[in-house]
Amino acid sequence: MISVLIVDDQDLVRIGLRTLIDSEDDLTCAGEAADGLAAVAAAREHRPDVVLMDVRMAGVDGLEATRRITADPELAATRVIVLTTFEIDEYVFSALRAGASGFLLKDTKPVDLLRAIRLVAAGDALLAPSATRQLVREFVSMQPRTRRPHPQLHTLTEREREVLGLVAEGLNNEEIAERLVVSPATARTHVSRAMIKLGARDRAQLVVFAYQSGLAD
Repeated sequence: MISVLIVDDQDLVRIGLRTLIDSEDDLTCAGEAADGLAAVAAAREHRPDVVLMDVRMAGVDGLEATRRITADPELAATRVIVLTTFEIDEYVFSALRAGASGFLLKDTKPVDLLRAIRLVAAGDALLAPSATRQLVREFVSMQPRTRRPHPQLHTLTEREREVLGLVAEGLNNEEIAERLVVSPATARTHVSRAMIKLGARDRAQLVVFAYQSGLAD
């Protein structure tokens, strides 16, 4: 059973998400919160598998709540999916940097939302990698590009750096394997090692690290 914490300042949105989640046999609503401070408290109390996090809320917003949740060692198994009204939103990029596993638009179809929850809960973190790449690219293009190479970038092998760039292109393990002419298992190993060395929670953070380090354009 996958437990989901719903965070949104609109009652109707929370009710709709709860109804959708509770209609699935393998999903359960762990709780609700109307602001970021309550979200952090609820996450620590219920330790959900996934948090659906609204961005713009009064007081402690979704960005700060995401940062607190992902920084808490006791919530290492909890993943955050940011929900936003706008396709290009600087808060979303900041949330990805803070440790969110990805983002979804609030008008996402229910079937896609449910699929995203299951993917992230399973640890795949393959939450629309091409869409994540597009958002990061467009946001970065809106402001002066300042490269901030990851401090552990030097620990990657040449192949791992290559794989990191391909992850930033939105390729999954099978596509990376095809591009490099290796087995999917080998591609998966390279991705996993890159994540461990860079301290990334998932592929979404790898995309951010790749852009910040100048390994993707």
